[in-house]
Amino acid sequence: MSADRYRRWFEYEKDVNAKVLWSIQAVPPSVRDRPEFQRAVDLMMHMTAARRMWLYRFGVIPAGPTTVDELEPHGCDPALLPEALRQVEEVWSRYLETLTDAELSRRFEYRALEGRAYSNTVEDVLTQLFGHGWYHRGQIAVLLRSIDSQPASTDFILWAREAADVAKSS
Repeated sequence: MSADRYRRWFEYEKDVNAKVLWSIQAVPPSVRDRPEFQRAVDLMMHMTAARRMWLYRFGVIPAGPTTVDELEPHGCDPALLPEALRQVEEVWSRYLETLTDAELSRRFEYRALEGRAYSNTVEDVLTQLFGHGWYHRGQIAVLLRSIDSQPASTDFILWAREAADVAKSS
């Protein structure tokens, strides 16, 4: 796969993350005290924490989550989501601008939060991150539906499709 593919996927991710954020913010105040709402907020914050963690492991930022509680936060303030998302997307955008096809195959070592050492390629991590986002955005959609709120439509095909230019024959 080429670096351009991951840059495209990231453009999609930024767009749908903004839509998910909007759908979370649109939840009526009358149901914001429900645990499903809080779980949706926490999942969105977890997605940003996971992205920060990999930026740290890649050596792009000086610090990242170091505990499970930082990686999987609970009781997050929904008002903090827009800035957290903006910050992590800004750094990822800069990182992906410089990503080369050769860098995708670079193998690097890191320590998981429990302390074990692992080795993966950059491409392994990028593939994981995009799948991770798809998974959690789906969970957020289910949680929002469970409190009668409208989740964002985040299907890749809806984002990527283009209108066909079909000429009618006479």
